[in-house]
Amino acid sequence: MGARILVAEDDPKQANLVRIYLEREGHHVLVVGDGQSALAQCRARRPDLVVLDIMMPKVDGLDVCRVLRAESDLPVLLLTARTTEEDVLLGLEIGADDYLTKPYSPRELTARVRALLRRSGVVSADSPAVLTVGDLEVDPGRFEVRVAGRPVALTAKEFGILEVLAAEPGRVFTRARIIDKAFGFDHQVLERTVDAHVMNLRRKIEDDVSAPRYVQTVYGRGYRLAEPPPP
Repeated sequence: MGARILVAEDDPKQANLVRIYLEREGHHVLVVGDGQSALAQCRARRPDLVVLDIMMPKVDGLDVCRVLRAESDLPVLLLTARTTEEDVLLGLEIGADDYLTKPYSPRELTARVRALLRRSGVVSADSPAVLTVGDLEVDPGRFEVRVAGRPVALTAKEFGILEVLAAEPGRVFTRARIIDKAFGFDHQVLERTVDAHVMNLRRKIEDDVSAPRYVQTVYGRGYRLAEPPPP
């Protein structure tokens, strides 16, 4: 499963760009726009890592970092437009694990996040195993899905659902359990929206959505990934 990452950035366009790139890596991302909200969400939802902009309203990123470091060893990646050596050293001295100066490459950001997660033990240094169920392959490391060798492009939420189901073929997952395992602390996902994501997922991987071969509904319970028939 991906990591739970909190992004604290008051520039909506910048925050959305970071969210998109991190979700492509398979992570579950929650975005807030000020330091006060960042502290509140860290305490309430306990993410695996925080991407923290320094220049934010209400409470700036440096003060947020000081408080977080006093309360936990949560990995913190600072984003800063301040490029002097003194500013960088201050960020590291108050407990930030790494920093990026703006403007930065989103790919560099995802690489830094990956390294911090490995270092903290949240994500294994080894690539996660490909999940194979019959002719369906789910590759969490590459964020890829193949059906009978054919690549299928999925959204982050569709991939998250399929990854959860493919990890335990035949097991029935309730909608609430799917939200918990696939989306982490993304509180914007409701149980009824799981059905919409599943329908879109079926359109992409099933030959006949009215008689799904992979993602099956267990009425009154939830969903499961069908086990392949014995050879």
